[in-house]
Amino acid sequence: MGREPSGRTRVAAVIGNPARHSLSPRLHNAAFAATGLDWTFVAFEPAPDAGAAAVEAMRALGLGGLSVTMPFKEQVAAAVDELAPAAAALGAVNCVRWDGDRLVGENTDGVGFIGALAAEHGYDVAGRRCVVVGAGGAGRAVVAALASGGAAEVVVVNRTRGKAEAAAALAGPSGRVGDPAAVEDADLVVNATSLGMRPGDPLPLPVERLRSDQVVADLIYHPAVTLLLEVAAAVGATAVNGLGMLVHQAAAAFTHWTGTPAPIGAMRDAVADALA
Repeated sequence: MGREPSGRTRVAAVIGNPARHSLSPRLHNAAFAATGLDWTFVAFEPAPDAGAAAVEAMRALGLGGLSVTMPFKEQVAAAVDELAPAAAALGAVNCVRWDGDRLVGENTDGVGFIGALAAEHGYDVAGRRCVVVGAGGAGRAVVAALASGGAAEVVVVNRTRGKAEAAAALAGPSGRVGDPAAVEDADLVVNATSLGMRPGDPLPLPVERLRSDQVVADLIYHPAVTLLLEVAAAVGATAVNGLGMLVHQAAAAFTHWTGTPAPIGAMRDAVADALA
């Protein structure tokens, strides 16, 4: 049971539209309770074009931190005082923190993905051949993080070639555009599309090319086992869902705001209970 908020309580929030379904309050309030910090976390749902106004509200109200979901990531990136390198490269912000009296936009999605693989599966992406299917916001964040983590190759597969090229460029010399058959030669395969969230969705990649020595990650966390992960496990591959990324990106934001190491176990338990 967390402490009752008072006039001294710091408030952090998530903005999104919609946002009422967000698991961020559960994640962060569990973290505040576990660390004994006098903070609380709430969800706000501004109008779809009000991202910049939300940043100004953070200044005016002295909010301790801000999580940002769609459709505000680009709007907030244009409204903060400074962008951290990952956020600048992606043109998108999912976390706003204070640095003195300046607001800094961060993007913790990529470090959340890499951190989850390392902490929960002992998997280091350095030197790995990687394929990322999907070139949306989450896919771009993963592409950039894999390159920063030392991946030998990052192949982007996407229906729209222009978006694939833009995403692959985030990986620098290790990035290139590929076709779905590229999954056969990969060490790590990542589904960064939404295919698998709904019953009847088609598979996002040619599963007949998967191998038992691969890691297959799906950024979807609900359902916990998508059809892709079910097939990957059946062929003997290591199947990883998106829950770890969700927790670890939130943990990075928590530390940005509070300067305190995040209680990963408490955060994972809280969100796992919600999804059970």
